[in-house]
Amino acid sequence: MSNLSGFVKRLRDIMRNDAGINGDAQRIEQIAWMLFLKVYDAKEQDWEWGDDNYVSIIPEACRWANWAADDRSGSAMTGDRLLEFVNNTLFPTLKNLPVTASTPIKKAIVQTTFADANNYMKDGVLLRQVINVIDELDLSDYEESHAFGEIYESILKELQSAGSAGEFYTPRAVTDFMAQMIKPRIGEKMADFACGTGGFITSWLKELDKQVKTTEDQQAYGNSIYGIEKKQFPYMLCITNMLLHDLDVPQVFHANSLLHDVLDYTESDQFDVILMNPPYGGSEKAEVKNHFPSDLASSETADLFMSVIMYRLKKNGRAAVILPDGFLFGTDNAKVNIKKKLLSEFNLHTIVRMPSSVFSPYTSITTNILFFDRTKPTEETWFYRLDMPEGYKHFSKTKPMKPEHFAPVLAWWNDRREITVDGFDKAKKYTVQQLTEELGYNFDQCGYPHMEEEILDPMDLIRRYQEERASLNAEIDRVLAEITAMLGGTAQ
Repeated sequence: MSNLSGFVKRLRDIMRNDAGINGDAQRIEQIAWMLFLKVYDAKEQDWEWGDDNYVSIIPEACRWANWAADDRSGSAMTGDRLLEFVNNTLFPTLKNLPVTASTPIKKAIVQTTFADANNYMKDGVLLRQVINVIDELDLSDYEESHAFGEIYESILKELQSAGSAGEFYTPRAVTDFMAQMIKPRIGEKMADFACGTGGFITSWLKELDKQVKTTEDQQAYGNSIYGIEKKQFPYMLCITNMLLHDLDVPQVFHANSLLHDVLDYTESDQFDVILMNPPYGGSEKAEVKNHFPSDLASSETADLFMSVIMYRLKKNGRAAVILPDGFLFGTDNAKVNIKKKLLSEFNLHTIVRMPSSVFSPYTSITTNILFFDRTKPTEETWFYRLDMPEGYKHFSKTKPMKPEHFAPVLAWWNDRREITVDGFDKAKKYTVQQLTEELGYNFDQCGYPHMEEEILDPMDLIRRYQEERASLNAEIDRVLAEITAMLGGTAQ
């Protein structure tokens, strides 16, 4: 394709004229299902070449090459005929493909991907123009296929500013840093139980790829990931992402990780590495709490995912998890119990405080990366504050976080020392006794000195207020219980 760099712009310019497309999120979702079919078609050609007995799960009339490809003879469907086919034949067929427990993953993903997909376009002529731009991609050409992987990343990046869809995308600078610090090894298997578009998985694969030397290594590489995504749209994007990364059998599943009793997990359900940015501030149905021990049953989704992570991390396994400030300073019962379990059964060795606006404009909530392993109980925890880079007041769509912004923490990581800047702790080590007995499980250490008032999005402001109120109520209850005990009474 001669104009790969203009690929996204060409699609955007065409789709702007279609009355059915309302906003960036719908535009990206529309592009997503067509890209999936184009990429899957290229994969199927490879599979057919390598296996004479390969039979597609997609009926012949619905395979991309047979309805979407335009040979310029004038016979390609367009206008109302194309719309009729897509809405009344293609979608009903792919949504209802016969899938059973014995269907191979690489075939079953077609039905799962289309289960809740939608065609938003209402103009069949414009739809034909979009399809033609996508069909120009030559995914059989290694150079172009690799280049398109980069273009696809830019499509995913647009999610961050596409309203609520931003929750499915973690900036690549962050996922790459976490994968780099976790040091993947051939033969290990990593998991992300809310994998969104697959950012952590692709960062893991990028690090692991450096170690691939043999055919056996390549096979281990292909089997090294496990993902679960609850929502249909990011699941579709993730599957396409995996196919573009040459994972013919992407072990990514469309499901809700919180709908399983954590006490039922066995060693076979555990992983060597967990890399995650759990959804936070979300709400789950009340019955979700029933899948967790009562002392860990929080109403905050990030807390519930922390419990899932702890139950599904192998002995000697490693984890890096993004959590909001509310987890660090929260001292309500569930959060304290989660932290007790974390410190007593895991080695929480490092917490990196990230600057605000890393996830801007999706959210202004400040986040942190917790690094821990299942080797021994925690003895000490290092806190490191990663300050905003020089010349930046905040990150934005035009000035995003970049890999080089992690240079200070990378330099500090292997040569740890306590750092004070202008009287405020930037890096400091705390013993487990300090964290528990002196600080009462408040992990809000080495935070950012607030020199000016922070302006939050209204929903983020409400969420922070709720977390701080719950934390303050828990602290009041604790102090009152101590005073009552000192007076020899019983708390009411």
